[in-house]
Amino acid sequence: MLVRPATEADLPQILDIHNDAIRRLDAIWTEAEETLQDRRAWLKDREANGYGVFVAVEGDAVLGHASYGSYRSRAGYRKTVEHSIYLRDEAQGKGVGRALMQAMIDDAKAKGFHLMVAVIDAANTGSIAFHQRFGFIHAGHLPQAGFKHGRWLDQVNMALLLNDDPAPPKGY
Repeated sequence: MLVRPATEADLPQILDIHNDAIRRLDAIWTEAEETLQDRRAWLKDREANGYGVFVAVEGDAVLGHASYGSYRSRAGYRKTVEHSIYLRDEAQGKGVGRALMQAMIDDAKAKGFHLMVAVIDAANTGSIAFHQRFGFIHAGHLPQAGFKHGRWLDQVNMALLLNDDPAPPKGY
């Protein structure tokens, strides 16, 4: 398995993984599947803003993808990022998620981001435990913050400090 930055050639497989998650999981709080054009715009936006997008591949097969991007649009949040990781079912439990998470954390640290946020369906205890193994801490619980598949979903926020800067850089 190799983890590397995603390219446009990876987008059809990224789209398959993403839309499968929309159909089956409570992880992406929408029921509207995306198009290749949507994913292309997403990748270009991430790249233009200096955010990381990664794939784990084995040969020509994309096993999973991960990215981080803006947490909020206001300037005061520009050093905070929110991330996501999605894997093919057959890639679960094989270290793919760990490798993708480490690539994102390393990239975000290298680019000077300060805080990485995870927004997780509260019922997804596996994801919560996964994030705890990387040092993410519980940072809030929002009851009935969203809905999917005809029911309300609670949201758990988790956070990882990426550096120990005592204050933002001068002139920031």
